[in-house]
Amino acid sequence: MNRIITLIMIGSIITTSCGKQPDVAVISTKYGEIVLEFYPKGAEKHVDSFITHAKNGYFDGTTFHRVIPGYIIQGGDPNSKDDDRSNDGLGGHAANFYGEGEEENPETWMLPAEFNDRPHITGTLSMARSPGRPNSAGSQFFICAGPTPQLDNKYTVFGQVVEGLDVIQKIVNTPRDRRDNPKEKVEMTVKIIPRGEALDS
Repeated sequence: MNRIITLIMIGSIITTSCGKQPDVAVISTKYGEIVLEFYPKGAEKHVDSFITHAKNGYFDGTTFHRVIPGYIIQGGDPNSKDDDRSNDGLGGHAANFYGEGEEENPETWMLPAEFNDRPHITGTLSMARSPGRPNSAGSQFFICAGPTPQLDNKYTVFGQVVEGLDVIQKIVNTPRDRRDNPKEKVEMTVKIIPRGEALDS
C-alpha cells in the first residue's frame, strides 16, 4: 500500500512539474509566422472566441485587409476571402453567444467589451469594433505595428506577439490602396498549438 501511495505521489509531482503549457496562436502568412500568446484574465470571452474561430478554421483564407505603417495590421473578416475588396472590414461575428445579439442567429453574435489596463504596445493583439459601440466586436482583430496608446482602454487587449514582429513589419509596409488594403492579398491560416511546440520549432 505504501508503495502504491509513493508511486501516486511521484506521478503527481511529475504531472505538476511537466504541466501542459498554455496554447498559443500561430498565424501563417506568405511573409512568415506570427506567434501570439493570450491574456484570458480580464478578456476571457475574447480569447475564447478567437481560439474557437481558429480551431474551426474560420480565419483560414481571410486576409490582413487593413495595414497602416506605424499603427496596425487588421484581419479576421470572412468577407476578405473573396475578390470583392469593397466589403472588406464589414463582416464577422463572435464564435459563441456571449449575451450580445440574437442567440438563435449566430450572424448577430458580438463580444461585450472587456477593456483592461494592458497597454497597446508593439505586437499587442486587440479586438476591432465599430466606432461608438463598445459591445460590437465580432471576429476582426488587429496587431499593433507600433505603440498606440491612443487605443488604451478603448479596445480589448487579449494577447501579445511573442515571435514574428519582423513579419508584422513586412505586412504593414506592403503596398496598399486608398483604403489601406494591401494591393496583393496577405492571406492567413491560424492554428492553436501548445506554446512549447511553437517556440521550439
